[in-house]
Amino acid sequence: MVTGKAPNAFRKAGRAVLDTILPPLCPVTKEIVDAPGALSSSAWTGLEFIAAPVCLHCGYPFEFTGLKEQVCGACEVRRPRVRHSRSALVYNAVSRALVLGLKSGGHTDGVARMAAWMAQAGSSILSHGACIVPVPLHWRRRARRRFNQSALLGRALAQRRGLRFCPHMLVRQRATPSQGGLGARARHSNVAGAFQVPRRCREQVRGAHVVLVDDVRTTGATLDACARPLLAAGAAAVDALTLCRVVKPADAAK
Repeated sequence: MVTGKAPNAFRKAGRAVLDTILPPLCPVTKEIVDAPGALSSSAWTGLEFIAAPVCLHCGYPFEFTGLKEQVCGACEVRRPRVRHSRSALVYNAVSRALVLGLKSGGHTDGVARMAAWMAQAGSSILSHGACIVPVPLHWRRRARRRFNQSALLGRALAQRRGLRFCPHMLVRQRATPSQGGLGARARHSNVAGAFQVPRRCREQVRGAHVVLVDDVRTTGATLDACARPLLAAGAAAVDALTLCRVVKPADAAK
């Protein structure tokens, strides 16, 4: 009689053999690590985690000010549609390698770890009853990439926090050129009107607390464009949570 333990034992044995032949590598430094998706010590030291104090609205990190709540200059001038936005990491050389490895290299082994970082960074907005909505890709781009990295992060985050995962609540109805290299105004123009709440989901959106999930926040243009149709459809509030955010403007073009 074969028990449930046997297949697990075979899988573990197979993994051990595979790791001997093809040892897992750090997605950033390519050094040998203990497990798939793990980071080397040098990669760990290169990560910059974002901690308070941050802008109440967009989550931009401040140097210590002694104030619990502060609003950055950009949000003072133009209040974003997204109520609160939070990010786990500063977008730098190391976090950029993680993001590119995920969405372009298909290195998905570290998704659970990334979702854990995001859960910690977004603890103040991940309320009970919130629904997790990934920023959608246009169907053509998703077909080329085979998956939406924001959906992978969103699903792992929802599972970790016991929240609803709603990947069909928002669709990208228009293909847009890459935002890379564009300034803030051009980014907003590029994604204006690109997203839509499907008719079948409007009742689900009405009164909902939506938490948008994406890999990188740069100017907030994409998140703002996503929030517009959700709020128009009656969402009670739209917050956002990203793995990384650009702090140094020069990094946005990388």
